Amino acid sequence: MPEKLHKKALLLSYFTVVYNIIEGILSIFVGASTGSISLVGFGLDSFIESLSGSILIWRFTKSSHISNSHTDETEQKAIRLISYTFFILGGYVLYESITKLLRQESPTQSVFGIIIAVVSIMVMIGLYKNKINFGMKNHIRSIVADSRQTLACIWMSITMLFGLGLHYMFGIWWSDAVAGIVISMFLFKEGYNTYREKKLCSC
Repeated sequence: MPEKLHKKALLLSYFTVVYNIIEGILSIFVGASTGSISLVGFGLDSFIESLSGSILIWRFTKSSHISNSHTDETEQKAIRLISYTFFILGGYVLYESITKLLRQESPTQSVFGIIIAVVSIMVMIGLYKNKINFGMKNHIRSIVADSRQTLACIWMSITMLFGLGLHYMFGIWWSDAVAGIVISMFLFKEGYNTYREKKLCSC
């Protein structure tokens, strides 16, 4: 890979890690203090996405050469590891959401979660466009796979914003937990699609 492309790949990955760690800390802190499972799940996703970015940093640090071959071993391993992160988070969010529905637990109303969701949507849309365009243009499958994680974050932000908004404005107690279930289903789907991408690479 040319040095310029290698630096951009690393820059996208470093930005992903740093931003998501900050977002994750804020989301989990606010979510835990207000009892919002969708916000906590979103914060955990931020850490998972930072892990995804770290995997890519490892991937590009280990080798600056990108093979366009579908049998590139490092590329397959990076994609496989990224897919696992979706399943881990999806299982946790689904469990917590169902538990809160059964217990009829309502989160404390807070505008901070709504602010976090709005900021995340704006930042992640820009990051997603950069990743998908860069990955597709230069045939870097691990970047394309990682862009799905960023896309998941966008939809999670929108879903969380919808759930927190309903609760904040109308006091609908179950909206946060339902938003969490929708988020978990989306994560499982993206995990499967990403893992399938890894299998296609090995064909």
